[in-house]
Amino acid sequence: MPLVVLLALTEGAAIVCGATFDKLFEGLTRGIAFFGHMFPPRWDAFPEMIEPTFTSFVIAFLGTFFGAILSIIFALLASRNLANPVVRSIARFLIGLERSVPEIVILILLVAAFGLGAMPGVVALALGCIGMLGKLLADIIEEIDPLVIDSIESVGGNKLQVIIFGVLPQIIPNIISYTLFRFEINIRLSVLLGAVGAGGIGYELDYSFGMLQYDRAFTAMIIIIAMVFGTEQLSYYLRRKIKMEGALK
Repeated sequence: MPLVVLLALTEGAAIVCGATFDKLFEGLTRGIAFFGHMFPPRWDAFPEMIEPTFTSFVIAFLGTFFGAILSIIFALLASRNLANPVVRSIARFLIGLERSVPEIVILILLVAAFGLGAMPGVVALALGCIGMLGKLLADIIEEIDPLVIDSIESVGGNKLQVIIFGVLPQIIPNIISYTLFRFEINIRLSVLLGAVGAGGIGYELDYSFGMLQYDRAFTAMIIIIAMVFGTEQLSYYLRRKIKMEGALK
């Protein structure tokens, strides 16, 4: 019975979306033909892509850096064992609100405010970190050993001292690990945001497609794939090393 219901829902969804096998095969045929126009890639355009690639990398790095700082602040305010219920509710609401708004929507609003360029992209990625990192870190803070906090408070430590000496030392490995993971995501997002106004290699890709320079666009795609893959491998290596060092301790 569940299988019959699932098949019925799938068929209904396909009818609503107009998805048919004929359109699928037709699209694949066109895609293969279109992909043929990209060969061979324009390797002479590679030097032109170096600066936009660096721009995308910087946008992702700065967005992650400032986003991690904001996320730590929101996480502290959203933790049950550090903030009062009113502050925690407001912080949790803002974290959830940000998570419900895609980065591209934030970028469109920021472009209207700041204009085109890298700055709206950095701000959009920084704000995008809050929804993810803020929630993860807040949940971790709520699970830390309460004896450490109680010990600091029992000898007269204030809230700032509790955070510096009791909370942060316990969550620093998580902060680094999650921030690196978010940096991977921001590298990919920087390409998408670049295509809609933030600049960088995403803009070069969009421009090449718009000018029907498919071989140049393929060069940009190769660079994007290499950048994303390299960043993911580096992040995976660093996160694994952090976890191994934490296990040894």
